[in-house]
Amino acid sequence: MLISRLLFRRRDNIILFHFSEDPNIKKFEPRKSSAFPDLPSVVWSIDKNNAPLYFFPRDCPRIGYWPKLDSNTVDVQNFQKSTNAEKVITIESRWLQTIRGTKLYAYHFSSESFTCFDEEVGYYISTETIIPQQVEPVGDLIEHLVEAKVELRITPSLFPLKNSLLSSTLHVSMIRMRNAK
Repeated sequence: MLISRLLFRRRDNIILFHFSEDPNIKKFEPRKSSAFPDLPSVVWSIDKNNAPLYFFPRDCPRIGYWPKLDSNTVDVQNFQKSTNAEKVITIESRWLQTIRGTKLYAYHFSSESFTCFDEEVGYYISTETIIPQQVEPVGDLIEHLVEAKVELRITPSLFPLKNSLLSSTLHVSMIRMRNAK
């Protein structure tokens, strides 16, 4: 199963991932990010713990949230009242069929040329061209979310959730919100 193989250590060298709907990428060239215009051109990757944030079609808007070390007690208690999952990821209902039909591929990268960009979310960046170590199909995306102890929530619109989470002390990852309705 992919999830059980997502991370292994070799002399403290973790494997990082990039997810794509394209199974034929031979190399990853650094590119500018519209989300982080002050950064140089980089290749992005993610660690195993946060990989479920990317078990979705690229353009699918989603919000992931979970307690972090400095979250206040009330926010943590409210989170734990509503779920026993480690993370909650919410999508808009119009994306469910697309998720079910998407074929996603996991590209494995060595962490050697990467530096940690955001430890809380597991983002790593490299200014070098990256040749993947391997690529493999992810398989059933919803099944992998379940295996990763993620609760998938489905809502007509992400905006009420976005507005309520902005005042919380939980970690909040909003991905592709420009595509949200």
